[in-house]
Amino acid sequence: MSESKLAGQFLDAAIGLLHRVRDEEAGSVAAAGAAIADTVASGGRLFAFGAGHSALPAQDVVYRAGGLALMNLLTVPGMVGVDVMPATLGSALERVEGLATTVLDTSPLRRGDLLVIVSLSGRNALPVEMAAHARELGVTVIGLTSVAYAERTSARNPSGTFLKDHCDIVLDSKIAVGDAELTHEGIEAPFAPASTVVTSALMQATLAAAAEELVARGIEPPLLRSGNVDGGTEWNQRVMSEYGDRIFYQR
Repeated sequence: MSESKLAGQFLDAAIGLLHRVRDEEAGSVAAAGAAIADTVASGGRLFAFGAGHSALPAQDVVYRAGGLALMNLLTVPGMVGVDVMPATLGSALERVEGLATTVLDTSPLRRGDLLVIVSLSGRNALPVEMAAHARELGVTVIGLTSVAYAERTSARNPSGTFLKDHCDIVLDSKIAVGDAELTHEGIEAPFAPASTVVTSALMQATLAAAAEELVARGIEPPLLRSGNVDGGTEWNQRVMSEYGDRIFYQR
């Protein structure tokens, strides 16, 4: 069977985006890593949130081999991936005013913690309100979004602002509006989204920067190991016991 031309084009597009974020977001990634290291060093807790498909990069750094044990998933019912039926309900919930404030006020987040919010468009009420209220609570906010949406679409929330306007640090995924890298004759809609690939890579790059910063300060990064390697389970038990007061996914 011959190779797929479109498959190769998508991989080339994804690689090109990864090169862009490596070169253009290096300073922001380092700053985000330092902010995470600050939080770990000061006894704070780490959280990540994303709605719909933006939940995938957030989930990817929670309870993950090679990841920071302190990263917790902030969940909103109906927004963890596409876990509701009909799936369109998740999109509708992202536009509900007041939901993010209620979630934060009943969550474990407190002053001195850090929250990563992932939202490709950053235009809906939920991520914007969550970022704004989290900062009111004294939480450091890192936003992972596509700045292109703020430049080429209108906000879809009462404040008329975007996620990027309410963050201490912004990581720009460089994803084009519409999140589809390919077009082809005979296919009417653009297709092949790359946001998950790029956003997940940015998340992992940021945590690598945090580990680097912690070591530079003489602090052992609280990392998890694979439970499928010898000694991995015992290692993880030790880390989770030591940092149990800052880990919420094992309760």
